[in-house]
Amino acid sequence: MSERFDVIVVGSGAGGGVIASELALGGRKVLLLEAGRHLTSADFKRFEVKANHDLYWPMRFAPLPGGDVVAFLSGKSVGGSTTINTKVALRAHERDIAKWHAASGLTNDDGEPFSLADLEPFYDRVEKVLTVRERGDWGKSVFTAQAGFRALGTDVEPVMSYTDAKCLSYGSCLQGCPTDGGKSTMNAYIARALAEGGLELRTGVQVNRILIEGTGGGPRATGVRWQTADGHTQEARGRFVVAAAGALNTSLLLLRSGLSSPAIGRHVGLHPLRLVYGLFDEIQDSHRVYPISAHCMQHQVDEDGGFVLETSTIMDPVAFGTTIRDERGPLWGQPLIEALRAYRRWVGVLAMVNDENHGAVSLGSDGCEQITVDFQPREHARLDAALAFSRRVLEAAGAKQVCWTGIISTHTQGGCRMGDDPQHSVVDRNGRSHEVANLYVGDGSLLPRTLSVNPSLTIMALATRLAMHLEEALALAPAPG
Repeated sequence: MSERFDVIVVGSGAGGGVIASELALGGRKVLLLEAGRHLTSADFKRFEVKANHDLYWPMRFAPLPGGDVVAFLSGKSVGGSTTINTKVALRAHERDIAKWHAASGLTNDDGEPFSLADLEPFYDRVEKVLTVRERGDWGKSVFTAQAGFRALGTDVEPVMSYTDAKCLSYGSCLQGCPTDGGKSTMNAYIARALAEGGLELRTGVQVNRILIEGTGGGPRATGVRWQTADGHTQEARGRFVVAAAGALNTSLLLLRSGLSSPAIGRHVGLHPLRLVYGLFDEIQDSHRVYPISAHCMQHQVDEDGGFVLETSTIMDPVAFGTTIRDERGPLWGQPLIEALRAYRRWVGVLAMVNDENHGAVSLGSDGCEQITVDFQPREHARLDAALAFSRRVLEAAGAKQVCWTGIISTHTQGGCRMGDDPQHSVVDRNGRSHEVANLYVGDGSLLPRTLSVNPSLTIMALATRLAMHLEEALALAPAPG
């Protein structure tokens, strides 16, 4: 006989980790399922290759015309990508949220277009839990980059981040924070819910299906089925099921579970980025700072360029050496050797571009995922402008050589977007499936349009909002006998 829970949550990242913990701390019996391992600060070392194996999903790629690709990065551990991201804590711009109503007809409970004001109380709660603070403790490399911005008539300002005073600026955020100074759903939410609440966590499991039963009132989610690391199949039953496995994985889970909404896996946004590197005469040690200490927001809205620049950041040596390129293509041979020998003298600018959600994820005839990207001319123009401006910044700062990476997506959003119209959205304003009762979506796939800033704070705010809605639904719905 399968176990029974109030809520079953699939995925423990910015969405699922918050939802499961908030409900468990409220006294609900919650099962949290995670494909990755439960690793903590005691396990986090700055061993790049091991961290890539332990904390990340295998690299995914989508082809681009001309033979290039987009690389997709996401976390696979308790805490999801919040365990291995840079902890930048930015609220969405009001123009970002205004795009949501235009894209999917999303309204609030009063029937008005969904707006930034509808998220503000939930941002407040998340920022309090995460102890968000300003990061003005810049290293030398940040000031080097700032000189370039100022030479071009603009400037950078300190970022807000969910780190506390235990952050020692090791620069190892992408391998997990060894001091617990970097907050994540793992250490800020889930740890407390495991200690104080009714949360049960199971790791190393691959959820392959949401259990759906047909009733007189239509299909209804009743539980989930998963496979353990040793190959056993298990099930659990829940009054509500929340899919929060990440923007790509949640869409695939719904498709594998038999949902047929035409919007599933569509309207995926990449928030595409490049890292742009400048080589300087003096040692900069960009790998030994809090990676995203400052940002330039002058070009944030579409009319001003549609990109945000963050600095100073640099990949660790293996990723740096395997992704660096220039006008002639990837560095190879002696130029690559020289670039790696000069590793301590590079300064990085991360250029994130507003895209228009022309990506998609689907299941092929063989049951495997297929990711497609179809950048439009305006998106290509923004990518080119962000790269060109970043190069000018670094050259104005005194860089002797400028290189960059290919296009990367670390902030993938959409695929199961919220909206009022079931033909153009997957879930309603509360994350509830249009197609299957008692089924919710609670991660970055909810976002109808890509944000112009790092999305984790907004995903957590939406998750807090969804947890409140589920608490009300649990109070109203009778428990099964």
